[in-house]
Amino acid sequence: MTYHPKSDFIATMIERGFLADCTDYQGLDEALISGVQTAYIGYDATAQSLHVGHLMNIMVLRWLQKTGHKPITLMGGGTTKVGDPSFRSDERPLLGPEQIDANIAGMQKVFAKYLSYDDSETGALMLNNAEWLDSLNYLDFLRDIGRHFSVNRMLSFESVKSRLDREQSLSFLEFNYMILQAYDFLELNRRYSCVLQMGGSDQWGNIVNGIDLTRRVLDHEIYGLTTPLLTTSDGRKMGKSQGGAVWLNGDMLSAYEFWQFWRNTTDADVGRFLKIFTELPVDECDRLAALQGSEINEAKIRLANEVTTLLHGAEAAATAAATAREVFEKGGVGDDLPTLTLRADDLPTSIVQLIVKSGLAKTGKEAKRLIAENGAKLDDAPLTDAGLMIDAGALSSPIKLSAGKKRHALVQLG
Repeated sequence: MTYHPKSDFIATMIERGFLADCTDYQGLDEALISGVQTAYIGYDATAQSLHVGHLMNIMVLRWLQKTGHKPITLMGGGTTKVGDPSFRSDERPLLGPEQIDANIAGMQKVFAKYLSYDDSETGALMLNNAEWLDSLNYLDFLRDIGRHFSVNRMLSFESVKSRLDREQSLSFLEFNYMILQAYDFLELNRRYSCVLQMGGSDQWGNIVNGIDLTRRVLDHEIYGLTTPLLTTSDGRKMGKSQGGAVWLNGDMLSAYEFWQFWRNTTDADVGRFLKIFTELPVDECDRLAALQGSEINEAKIRLANEVTTLLHGAEAAATAAATAREVFEKGGVGDDLPTLTLRADDLPTSIVQLIVKSGLAKTGKEAKRLIAENGAKLDDAPLTDAGLMIDAGALSSPIKLSAGKKRHALVQLG
């Protein structure tokens, strides 16, 4: 991109690899240098925790605040009742109000780690779109808002088009989602002078709709900015691991397992991830990314420490790093490993069941395959007998189970 930004925020977005597209680089840049601007990202409450796939945009909000502007985290208490159809092949399961509220409560825990919610000029706001969507009158909404939307244009958006091209059903409920998201932007502009919506590049169509609607109804100039959809160098979607989603809430994924996820980053991704997920200076990120051979592990440990410190605190990151050293370098048993505690009446039990219960395999079949392929260890010794039974005597002291070189768990008697 040839545009040279004047604002710290746009410069940071470009330099660190956050920027996919913007509706008007120059217009937004000029607005950002003219004074404090308010921007938002919306989050639908589809799970009890955010996951690593959300972390890039949380960092965008953090940089927005660090460069002197006001972030809004908009919780989708209203839009979650509809479900975003963007680039999905099927309809999302509909959640009830209690589940949505519980999910929002779980998700909100994470934002306070990254943003300052206070009464200052740049203090973040936590809002819920149910505040204005739940009370809408259908006929008034159709007359005042619906008349500004062209169905022809809505059908042309890639997120909708891809679904229809595959002849997969798109319900009228889901078709309304983009209208509701556009209305969110209008309301945030009207109520809070919000001039910028940000999101992943799959949200481009929804963001553009909100800009058009706000211009038509209020005649205000507002902007959209998207981040790239992040995939790892081997083509996997960011945020997924063998064990499922990499959750950000500590009660759903321990600080140690979170640290370990980043420590296991492939060599090719280290530099990019340091720029996006940490606040290390860009030249330091480049220095670490250029390390060769076994020295690249220094960069991976630095990445894991920095990202874990932001989310779980410096103490948790240091504990995770110490546990990893103990486990990997000394072959010892770290205190912070994921732990399965059994009662005496659970015993005896098979080693296959223990591997499944400790989370190292999803099924007994997978655990048996792990053993057959010499991928399982018991107290650092190869485990070859899938029929091994574990009794109370074997658990007189904790045992360590391993799947491959990097995944471990403790089993103890409680």
